[in-house]
Amino acid sequence: MSALYTLFQTTGLFYVTPGIVVMWVIGLILIYLAIAKSYEPLLLLPIGFGIILVNLPLAGLMTPHEGLIWKFYEYGIHWEVIPPVIFLGLGALTDFGPLIANPRLIFLGAGAQAGVYITFFAAQAFGFDLKEAATIGIIGGADGPTTIFLASKLAPSLLGVCAVAAYSYMALVPIIQPPVMKLLTTAEERRIRMAKGRKVGALEKMLFPIVSTFVIILLVPASAPLIAMFMLGNLFRESGVVGRLHDAAQNELMNIVTIFLGVSVGATMNAENFLRPQVIFVFCLGLFAFVISTMTGVLLVKLMNIFSKNKINPLLGAAGVSAVPMAARVVHKVGMEADKKNYLLMYAMGPNVAGVIGTVIAAGIFLTLLGG
Repeated sequence: MSALYTLFQTTGLFYVTPGIVVMWVIGLILIYLAIAKSYEPLLLLPIGFGIILVNLPLAGLMTPHEGLIWKFYEYGIHWEVIPPVIFLGLGALTDFGPLIANPRLIFLGAGAQAGVYITFFAAQAFGFDLKEAATIGIIGGADGPTTIFLASKLAPSLLGVCAVAAYSYMALVPIIQPPVMKLLTTAEERRIRMAKGRKVGALEKMLFPIVSTFVIILLVPASAPLIAMFMLGNLFRESGVVGRLHDAAQNELMNIVTIFLGVSVGATMNAENFLRPQVIFVFCLGLFAFVISTMTGVLLVKLMNIFSKNKINPLLGAAGVSAVPMAARVVHKVGMEADKKNYLLMYAMGPNVAGVIGTVIAAGIFLTLLGG
């Protein structure tokens, strides 16, 4: 019996604790939501599996300098490689045409970031330090890669929980946003039809990422890693001369780094880091940030309409969060519920991509003020 007990001590089963079991359950829940409910499956599935892996005793996958997944995390996230590469793919997928055709929509992307800053102060009130508060606040932008990028710089201990919160709320956009949008608008406002935008030329689309790179990085240098890759990916798309690079950026390359990103993020969520009272506050504050961002986006449109002859449908303000293209689709759906012939998707993509830029700028501002 003594020999058997000694042998048992060499297995991971000997070190299993209730906290580890809880983390296994959380990992399995995320995998279930990804497979059965299609909630952000490209990220939640590898994140869920990463949670299970890091909570397998003696596996050593996150052992510093030795563990396999630790190397993914260290070289991919800590060294700021994977999130910018994700943005390269996002840029290759993005059409800035709707935003260029109606430049005032960029203000909606900026207005929807109010939730980020309001939550920053709210998190401080709950006892989080400045860097943790900034990381929690950025969840309101509903931009997973930016959240991961900022968390890895300012609050690595919160990286996993903030990433899961961001991607969870991105997946729940069709559930969270419509009630807020309907609460703040009348049926008549939801039926407002947008004036047809002008046709955007190929030269304009090609110049936009170049000019944006100069302007944004000169004003907010800390945003450079994400903005540079985002605009380069878009230049691949609009130049029309690097088809293979464009295809690789939006397909193979993005898919590969998404695998490493998800597993690495999940592997930061061991029982010791995750099972803390703070985690509940992070999820609640993240939801608060997302709701406030939706509200401020809608309210900003209503304010703009007071001074504008060409009215904007207030629903478009909700697309100012960075959940591309989910938020734009939700705006379109809610608009069609009020008027089946009111097609808002094309217009909603303007503030939607502006929201991506706005969230990156917000992250850059936090990095500039708080340091990385």
